[in-house]
Amino acid sequence: MDIYGGEVNKLIEELGRLPGIGSKTAQRLAFHIISMPEERAKALSDSIIMAKKNIKYCKNCYTITDREVCPICSAPGRNHKVIMVVENSRDLAAYERTGQFDGVYHVLHGVINPVLGIGPADIKIAELMVRLQEDVDELIIATGSGPEGEATAMYISKLVKPAGIKVSRIASGVPVGGDLECIDEVTLLRALEGRVYL
Repeated sequence: MDIYGGEVNKLIEELGRLPGIGSKTAQRLAFHIISMPEERAKALSDSIIMAKKNIKYCKNCYTITDREVCPICSAPGRNHKVIMVVENSRDLAAYERTGQFDGVYHVLHGVINPVLGIGPADIKIAELMVRLQEDVDELIIATGSGPEGEATAMYISKLVKPAGIKVSRIASGVPVGGDLECIDEVTLLRALEGRVYL
């Protein structure tokens, strides 16, 4: 049954296509947007259009940015000899929030996943290999711990090791506050292997 009319339904439908937005949240967002002052609604609309028009990949690390080179790659205090490989720009942002990594990143934009037909040529591995021809001391692989992330890490490691660059993998294990009895054996083993000495 059509309750609101075509324009409202279209707005709800489009908002509902966003990841993580269910029908109730889409409806709530739509009503919020409709009740906004026109200037704020226009500012929101303009920012979406401008982001879509002007966002591109950093020419060094391939994260999203509105510049030729992203703020991280162009920051003078970053250590360009240490590169952390991540799956996507959200992972990069998560590591940046820790405030503990002073190197630079390389964003793959995915992982190797034969089931979905995603091979090494479909993600930014070739671009990573070009970067590694520069003066790089260490490559930290920070892909996910699922089968696809592990396969991607192993593939990159096998490509990079002959170049004499130190390759490391982030540790994975028990989450803070996690109950050991609820954690699978593989995660527990990784936590044991990745232990640090106090």
